[in-house]
Amino acid sequence: MAISIQVDHVSREYGPVKALDDVTLDIKAGEFFTLLGSSGCGKSSLLKLIGGFDTQTSGRVCFDGKDVSGLAANKRPVNTVFQSLALFPHMSVAQNVGYGLRLRGLSGSSLDSRINDALDLVELSGFGPRNVNILSGGQRQRVALARALVMEPGILLLDEPLTGLDERLRQQMRDEFGRLHKRTGATFILVTHNQDEALSLSDRMAVMHKGRIEQVDAPARFFDAPANAFVARFIGIDTLLRPEKIDTANGQAEATIAGQTLPVRADGFLDPAASVVAIRPDRLFLAPQGAPSSLLLTVVGTTFRGLHRDLKLAFSDGQTLVIAIEADADIGQLTVGQKVPVGLKPDAAVLVSSAGMPQAG
Repeated sequence: MAISIQVDHVSREYGPVKALDDVTLDIKAGEFFTLLGSSGCGKSSLLKLIGGFDTQTSGRVCFDGKDVSGLAANKRPVNTVFQSLALFPHMSVAQNVGYGLRLRGLSGSSLDSRINDALDLVELSGFGPRNVNILSGGQRQRVALARALVMEPGILLLDEPLTGLDERLRQQMRDEFGRLHKRTGATFILVTHNQDEALSLSDRMAVMHKGRIEQVDAPARFFDAPANAFVARFIGIDTLLRPEKIDTANGQAEATIAGQTLPVRADGFLDPAASVVAIRPDRLFLAPQGAPSSLLLTVVGTTFRGLHRDLKLAFSDGQTLVIAIEADADIGQLTVGQKVPVGLKPDAAVLVSSAGMPQAG
């Protein structure tokens, strides 16, 4: 049965270092929740507290509203798939998968049946007798998943389990996590620094930074309304422009950048000194010459990205933005220094707090 998780004002200190700083978080039963952030942001520290592998300095961790802070890891309804996988090299696939069940006293046909069901769940039927040391990386990953799922946990923790796999295999295992989540109904918590994994799998996710949670939301909301400059940059909105002023007319906010104006969604936040304009590259386009309500920018360069090209353009004050253009789009011959008109689709630009914005110079 899926279990909800409540993290209540939790901090974790290691001497003068604060790995977690007053974190509060509610994860719904049956949710696929992701903790996203760069190395050292506190996401793995939080996962360890939920799993019972560490103890918080202050605050509480609750399952379904019950405080489990004093409960040992092996007493919690939690299983973990570690980055290292931690498979036993001297055991077969079946012995690895059934290890936890044997510790619980299960044996005979009941044990075999549970092992076979778990292997079938991860599409490794018939692999039981095999040596784990001769399996591929993806197969070893599935064995680790089967070993965790065979215990029928209410909570499954995934601690950067795809690190070290090639991109094709990462995508395959990413799909596998989504399929297993739907089949088991357990509460899944994934720790990763990979935005693609978080965005494609999560019902909701949290972006963490310096031991704190910057934003908790559904994946699409991070693009529509990032909490601040740090969040915008972390999820891939690299165009962050400093406005000269912000005006509002007829309910529509406009930002002025290097003397040119563009519509922005402000959501009541209008302080140009403490804000930046975040612009999504997929909502910009090259406009026809002389098109109304377009920006006139200077070509800085282009970068081929495979399925698309990044076109980098500059304002007169040196600030730049990037447009994502389909690789086979007919855009003619663009040369560095050429001026081109740029149009904005609805909600292409949003005004956000400048918190986390690198200092100029």
